[in-house]
Amino acid sequence: MHKYLGSTEYILFSVQDRVARITLNRPEKRNALHPALLAELRDALLEADAVNDVNVVILEGAGKDFCAGYDLAGAYAGYKDGETPPWDDSLYRTVNGSLDDDCWNMEQTQKLTLALFDMHKPVIAKVQGNCMAGGTDLALMCDFIICTEEAKIGFPATRANGTPPNQMWVYHVGPQWAKRLMMTGDCLWGRDAVRIGLVLDAVPADALDEAVNELARRLSFVDGELLSAHKRIVNAALELQGARTLQRFATEMDARAHLSKGPRRTQFRADMAEHGLKTALKNRDEPFGDGMVKAHWLSK
Repeated sequence: MHKYLGSTEYILFSVQDRVARITLNRPEKRNALHPALLAELRDALLEADAVNDVNVVILEGAGKDFCAGYDLAGAYAGYKDGETPPWDDSLYRTVNGSLDDDCWNMEQTQKLTLALFDMHKPVIAKVQGNCMAGGTDLALMCDFIICTEEAKIGFPATRANGTPPNQMWVYHVGPQWAKRLMMTGDCLWGRDAVRIGLVLDAVPADALDEAVNELARRLSFVDGELLSAHKRIVNAALELQGARTLQRFATEMDARAHLSKGPRRTQFRADMAEHGLKTALKNRDEPFGDGMVKAHWLSK
């Protein structure tokens, strides 16, 4: 069995029977993302792409959740001018509130997540529990998503914090559903996500391992060169539809949204500074009730 030779502080990596398994390993933080974790993830993905005895990759989260999103306690900690975030200052410009610095910082993070799209080998996202905000930035860059029926998928941060800096939603679900989900921040249960094309399949929780492993097994019997050809031609089609350029625009629009002085964003930042994350999230999300999409035809 091949062992990942890089840092394993936040990532677990193993290879067996031509399948690499990469696990986000911050279960105590619901696998919340920060630059150090994303850098380790990028390195693991590139290693899996380079290893000759790997044909397919499974990306999963340790514990109850796939990924609860970005580490908001870090992102909204209120750094002073000239300070850098505490995780890895090599990935960040100093924070001075400018639009260009915000774009630059997010583009560096985006380069890490785009490894999922750019690598030659297919990646299956195995999703259970929460797949929220930054978690969807990862999952929607994968080639396949298989989730539990009770998985919760969405980007509630669009209610007050910004717009997704990785924008693959429209390519999965089309313009109306992308707008519906972005403009409300409402979430979908896995069983509904599969009905609008956001995920490939949704299965009972006790069947998730079997469903993911069976797809990985079937893919693993195809030569890596052929899998790469199939992936790259489909991704080239996405690029011809503007997918790569859209990612650049998405970071710029997110940076623009971060400059908003609107009452909801202003209140969120004030709540974070005075009361902390729990209160900020409660006040942001309370007007939306349970925050789940309720479309008539989905309930049939």
